[in-house]
Amino acid sequence: MSNNRYLKEKVKHISIETNSITDLVDSFSSMAFQSRNLANAAKIYNMMLEDKDCTIILCLAGSLFSAGLKRLVYDMVNHNMVDALVSTGAIIVDQDFFEGLGFSHYQGTPAVNDEDLRKKRIDRIYDTFISEDELRACDNTINKIAESLPHRPYSSREFIIEMGRYLDKKGKNKESVVLAAYKKGVPIFVPAFSDSSAGFGFVKHQWNSKGSSVSIDSVKDFLELTKVKINSKETGILMIGGGVPKNFTQDTVVASEILNKSAPMHKYAVQITVADERDGALSGSTLKEAHSWGKVNSNNTQMVYAEATLAMPILASYAYHKGSWKSRKPKNLNKMLEK
Repeated sequence: MSNNRYLKEKVKHISIETNSITDLVDSFSSMAFQSRNLANAAKIYNMMLEDKDCTIILCLAGSLFSAGLKRLVYDMVNHNMVDALVSTGAIIVDQDFFEGLGFSHYQGTPAVNDEDLRKKRIDRIYDTFISEDELRACDNTINKIAESLPHRPYSSREFIIEMGRYLDKKGKNKESVVLAAYKKGVPIFVPAFSDSSAGFGFVKHQWNSKGSSVSIDSVKDFLELTKVKINSKETGILMIGGGVPKNFTQDTVVASEILNKSAPMHKYAVQITVADERDGALSGSTLKEAHSWGKVNSNNTQMVYAEATLAMPILASYAYHKGSWKSRKPKNLNKMLEK
């Protein structure tokens, strides 16, 4: 049965290189509500780029790359606008690595018969469609990579480097964040790595393994990201969404104190989210609250209550066209972590 009726119009990724919107964002500063907050957030991100002592950590949560934001982050990595990434597994594996293998996400609609989609092995991410059979191929590729490695525990960062190496040799779409990060030495941490297509690949690998196997050491992830914090004079965090990536990154300050290294609080912090703080949930907890834990400095922070596909391109494009990234050099933090 043909799926062409559904898998027809591909999702197209937005680029920060196309149009300058600096004047528009600067005008937001004289407005109110979230436009003013977004303008301030964009300026804080630009301050991170201007600060030569600042290591910039980008945190990603939600179905961002399937929605068309992959190229934007790819540009940020290539232009030294970010030094490390902390993400949910789906963004890195099911969405970026998936497209690196040559597959695509397709424009869809929530006004659809989901039972019909299920029968045709098409999965829906709100208004986006993706082939279940192609996802299975992604699962199996993760299994294949695991089978090729020495059987031992790896941090997610170490395993994602191997994913980048695979795409460098056999990938079909070179506009991949995993591949770009591999080439630039930008570490990618996925603290809940198994909660993604990688998890299925690892389940298959460990099921078929006799004796030892490849596994992911989440504590090693935490230690490595804490080393990034300790070895950085200052840090700035740009958080798209919330959840585990947000907390994982903020907690490095506390971890450094436990190790008697006493790294300073994150100097800059921006969060773009639609989550509400009133239920006490992590995704909606404010940066003001994080200051009470000693994680984030209160001077250069901004919460932006906006949907990511609208706010992130505006913020990143503003910083790109301001040009502060042109004087930044790649930090190659992977090299530091491998010492």
